[in-house]
Amino acid sequence: MDHRPILELFASELRRARTNAGLTQDGLAQEINFSASLVAAVEQCRRVPKPEFTGRCDARLATDGLLERIREVASREVLLPWFREWVKIEQQATALRSYEPLVIPGLLQTEAYARALLTGASRFGLDEIVQQVAARMERQAVLTKERPPRLVAVLDEYVLRRPVGGPEVMREQLLHLVEVGQRYHVHLHVVPASVGAYAGLNGAFVLATPEDGDDVGYLDNQLQGHIVEMPSDVLSLRDTWESVRAEALSHGQTIEMITEVARTWS
Repeated sequence: MDHRPILELFASELRRARTNAGLTQDGLAQEINFSASLVAAVEQCRRVPKPEFTGRCDARLATDGLLERIREVASREVLLPWFREWVKIEQQATALRSYEPLVIPGLLQTEAYARALLTGASRFGLDEIVQQVAARMERQAVLTKERPPRLVAVLDEYVLRRPVGGPEVMREQLLHLVEVGQRYHVHLHVVPASVGAYAGLNGAFVLATPEDGDDVGYLDNQLQGHIVEMPSDVLSLRDTWESVRAEALSHGQTIEMITEVARTWS
């Protein structure tokens, strides 16, 4: 899917507003405290605009939120079609229960890890990878909003030891997990490799608890992901979650393990 037209619209409106304000790229950069190279990259559609950059541009150029509205549309369009509805559910959830046997969950990935993962998957071109990484990083804002959902994430130990992006990327990623794990609403758990076979090895899934209503599940595969709403299927995922959670280490033990494994990547 080509998302460039929306980015081109953002770039052209930014350029028009900047010119109308009598500012060069260097001048705008100084006004909003970002680099001139970033302003140039956004105007040339080589970088995806992030919320803070967009907000400062809107404020300085008095565009009445136009750039932010375009950026929000671009952000939604970048998401794969079947994933857009899940992100809406995720943003409104009061609790998220995530199990992942293969990779770090998207909400907990660093930018470098996400880029390495998407590059290795070979599903996207270079421009699309940039857009997908930016969208993934923005999606993580759900964990820092005023009333964030409670996130309980269970990982298989092999996730910590799979060299996605190399040692430096992995060390940064694991230290990021330790940091995020200090937040009051985030609980991390690892299923040790010594457990052997267990229910979770059949695949990753997420359960979202809305403010009102029943839990909703999400499953992903090689072709696409799909939302699980049928009560019997949601109940099955809950049962699997309980089995997986029972095999995992406590949050404290998990933080100790992640810290220890991070040292091995240095």
